[in-house]
Amino acid sequence: MPRIVIADDHPLLLEGLYNHLIKLGYTNLSKAVDGSEALRLIQEEQADIAILDIEMPFMDGLSVAKHCQEQDSTTKFIILSYHKEPEFIVQAKSLNIAGYILKEDVLSEIANCIRTIIDGEQYYSKVFKILEEGKVKTSLNLLENLSPSELKILKLIAQSYSTRDISKQLFISERTVEKHRSNIIIKLNLKGKTNSLFAWAIKNKGVI
Repeated sequence: MPRIVIADDHPLLLEGLYNHLIKLGYTNLSKAVDGSEALRLIQEEQADIAILDIEMPFMDGLSVAKHCQEQDSTTKFIILSYHKEPEFIVQAKSLNIAGYILKEDVLSEIANCIRTIIDGEQYYSKVFKILEEGKVKTSLNLLENLSPSELKILKLIAQSYSTRDISKQLFISERTVEKHRSNIIIKLNLKGKTNSLFAWAIKNKGVI
């Protein structure tokens, strides 16, 4: 029986999902109401599966998953979300999230999702169309075009570092930073859009 941690800051959804999983036969359960508590339980319980709300106090679901993966955790993550926009799927895919379910579909899809990821496959809510998957792949492919130096600079831009800050951080001239910025804009197809690089970096911060 897999060890499962559930985390959601909405009490009714948390209790509803908890009771639903018990009815499905999953009894080795722990629950949390925020991201930091979820992280603690995942680590203490050595959870096999973590079902996390994408938006929670202290740490969001994707941040919890990213932290665990950086610690070489074997926990498989299922994200619960109201968001259907491609950028959220991009973030989940980039972190190799095992499952992504829309909250309105969670009770009808969670059993199939758990079975699928236990079998070593990914499960994303049926609502996501081929077009959205195409956008996900396109965004990830654009990042693959960047050099290691460009990617490092893009990460700093996503953290709101200025050109001067980046030059000091990386021990390079401001002119070199600006040259890299120009190359990144071209490679991400952002040329000609005002302040487009900073906006893109902030929007896609979770996948950079």
